[in-house]
Amino acid sequence: MNVIRPAHDPLDEVFAVVNLPREDTGVAGVITVSTAQGQHGPRIKWYPGRPGREAPCLTVTLEAPPRVLNHGLSAREAAEAEGQVRAWAMANREALLRFWAEGLSWTRAEVNAFVDGLAKLP
Repeated sequence: MNVIRPAHDPLDEVFAVVNLPREDTGVAGVITVSTAQGQHGPRIKWYPGRPGREAPCLTVTLEAPPRVLNHGLSAREAAEAEGQVRAWAMANREALLRFWAEGLSWTRAEVNAFVDGLAKLP
C-alpha cells in the first residue's frame, strides 16, 4: 500500500493506494483501488500495464450501475477490458466502498485481509 500526498495540496489530500495485478483479480492488467480522494466519488482504475499518473486507463465508478470513463486508451482496448473490469468492480463493490471510506486508517494486516477477501474473476 502506498500513501500519496499530492504536490498541489499536501495536507488536505492524503489517500492510500493498492495496485492489484491479474493474480489478485483475474483481470488482465492492474486494477488500482484507493481510499477517498478530494472531490472524486468512489471508483477504481484499470491499467493495461503498469499504473502511472499519465498512463492511459479506465475509471469505473462504484455506482449501481457503474459508469466507465476512458482516459486515453484506444476504443478497442477500452471495449475489450470494460466488461471484465466492470464485473470485478460489482462483485467487490461492498468491500471497495468500505476501503474507500475507511481504508486510510487501516493497518497493514487489515489491508492484507481486504485484498485477500476480494473476489477473483475466473
